[in-house]
Amino acid sequence: MKKLDFTQVTGSGEKVVTVPVAELVIAGWTGRDQAAMENHMAELEAIGIARPKTAPIYYRVSEDLLTQEESIRVVGEDSSGEVEFFVLALTDGLWMGLGSDHTDRKVEAYNVTVSKQACAKPIARDLWYYDDVIDHWDQLALRSFALEDGARTLYQEGPVTTMLPAEELIGRYSPRTGDLDANTLMFCGTLAVQGGVRPMAGFEIELEDPILGRKISHSYAIETLPNEG
Repeated sequence: MKKLDFTQVTGSGEKVVTVPVAELVIAGWTGRDQAAMENHMAELEAIGIARPKTAPIYYRVSEDLLTQEESIRVVGEDSSGEVEFFVLALTDGLWMGLGSDHTDRKVEAYNVTVSKQACAKPIARDLWYYDDVIDHWDQLALRSFALEDGARTLYQEGPVTTMLPAEELIGRYSPRTGDLDANTLMFCGTLAVQGGVRPMAGFEIELEDPILGRKISHSYAIETLPNEG
């Protein structure tokens, strides 16, 4: 298990907890809007990445990839981030957080599952109690910014309702119980990018709740290591 420190944020205050994450699931192709999902598939096809076998599709990867550090190391110049919300099942209920499904696009072109295992998965430290946001779910917004050539550029933006509801994603993953096992963390899908999928020197992500007036954010630098073949 990967042990991580989170800050649980609720209407009654904040609490720091240490959570052992036992399972990490990356849900892909979770778009609710078929046209928007088709656009994202076309983006990836343009750089040689095949369409998925099913939509949604669930990739199991090592929970050791999760990191809350402010930098990651990747091999070569072919990786990029993707802003995503995640859900985390704990003994006291379901929690919502923010992460980046950082992925090696060159590896993704020949095997998506392997590419999901190739890079660290940065996540923010704050968690929101799922029941606190479900009644205004359609107001929650995701955003990301690429740091490239010294500039900060909007890379992705849209509501969480771009993706299928978390309950539906969980139900399709666990049809027998309809719930995630305790200490399972599931990434729930991403948005189309602005300007094409591309590498970057750094990445910023945020999840905004305008109703409760709060935001989860995280940023990380990307250090490139040489690919010696």
